[in-house]
Amino acid sequence: MKRLWLICLICLVLLPVSVPKSSVQAKEKTVKNVIFMIPDGFSSTYATGYRWYKGKNSIMDDMLVGMHRTYSASSAVTDSAAGGTAMATGVKTNNGMIAMSPTGEKLPTILQAAKASGKKTGLVTTTTITYATPAAFASHVENRKMEAEIAPQLIDNKVDVLFGGGMKYFPKKLRNRAQEEGYQIITDRKMLSPGNTSSKLLGLFSDGAMSPELDRHMTKEPSLKEMTETAIQILQKEKNGFFLMVEGGQIDWAGHANDAAWAMKDIEAFEQAVEQVIDFAEKDRQTLVVIAGDHNTGGMSIGGYNKYAANIDFLRNIKATGQYMVTQLNNERSNSKDVLKKYANIVLTPEEQRKIQVADDPQRVINQLLSKRALIGWTTYEHTGVDVPVYAYGPGAERFRGLQENTDLPKKIAKLMNIPFQ
Repeated sequence: MKRLWLICLICLVLLPVSVPKSSVQAKEKTVKNVIFMIPDGFSSTYATGYRWYKGKNSIMDDMLVGMHRTYSASSAVTDSAAGGTAMATGVKTNNGMIAMSPTGEKLPTILQAAKASGKKTGLVTTTTITYATPAAFASHVENRKMEAEIAPQLIDNKVDVLFGGGMKYFPKKLRNRAQEEGYQIITDRKMLSPGNTSSKLLGLFSDGAMSPELDRHMTKEPSLKEMTETAIQILQKEKNGFFLMVEGGQIDWAGHANDAAWAMKDIEAFEQAVEQVIDFAEKDRQTLVVIAGDHNTGGMSIGGYNKYAANIDFLRNIKATGQYMVTQLNNERSNSKDVLKKYANIVLTPEEQRKIQVADDPQRVINQLLSKRALIGWTTYEHTGVDVPVYAYGPGAERFRGLQENTDLPKKIAKLMNIPFQ
């Protein structure tokens, strides 16, 4: 018996120690590139809703590693300026402030740190390129509304790729300066060629914010996936690597409007961009992908109206945003029945038609009617303070496990990229 016990002990000692493959790979590889993807306004409720909307798991589900806390320095409920600042600088600030401390000092950003370390940089969004989230990575202003002051700072900080809306904030003089500094300016989808050989691109695809994905086919604007693809193709030419921030900004706008179909369609567009990014990262093997919304918008619930049910399949029948449907109403709003039948495939009751006709804000009424049919609830037209999921893929992804502060994200990214920060 002693002999048998001794043999077993020897076997156990000689057995190889099993180490998770991902941990070994993470230690062996260096993080050359980082793609930081921000589905603005997105939370676990949106993730759940989208899974039902899609009918299966999203590509992000397998990359879920943790959560982050979103509160700002001035409130338990952050706005996008403070949220973006925390995710770009590692410092919490007051709502409304862009990459500045509560006391007014300029805060260095992870994008600026990457640039100073010899990496190429890029910002991609479906809002204006001067809006709160992209602005927080490459500008410093006291108030997020100062978009005209933000625009020249994006050029000053020499961001190599800038894609989004916001032409009105780039007057001719600023566009001329951008061209003198080597930027090619493009303004529609056709000009966004995957084979573009320019090293610096300024893509301004609309005067203000870009269109929601539900309405984009009525424009000449590129999709988030197309912008992301071109950005990666340009930035990957840099031998020292790159830092790219990609924002799905219209998810947030859908939440503010309480438009569930708009939200789901823009999450779908964001997922398509994620697929593009993961395809690149799988082949490159030196790229870290981090995905995290900056806050929840709208307080969406899956189910509501005192029912144990949800009818999210209904949202697939909606072909336009409530925002667009309102533009199709005549001056008297007497054609709401026809408009809702055409774009949402529903038949309004006489009482619902009357509500739209007399409403101060017909868009809100339309979205309320559609949300009720989908059994999607909302608690606000603004943000809420809940924790938000964090997803990660590639070398170092395990560093983002658990509950963390939003300020931890850029600090961890900088450490993995081995660049000086803060």
